[in-house]
Amino acid sequence: MECRREENKIGCTCTYTSCANRGMCCICVREHREKGEIPGCFFPPGAERSYDRSIENFIKAYSKLI
Repeated sequence: MECRREENKIGCTCTYTSCANRGMCCICVREHREKGEIPGCFFPPGAERSYDRSIENFIKAYSKLI
């Protein structure tokens, strides 16, 4: 399967724009998973901007929305 990197960048909500993996979602997800993290695009905007990709921060962010 061909990566649609440029197309993926258009819809990417991660604000870390200098990331070398930007637009390569499969690599981004794999690398964050290996670090015990969650990619920025899974977070609500306010929590994403903190660059804290921890599972704990993800749960905290969504607990506030419920």
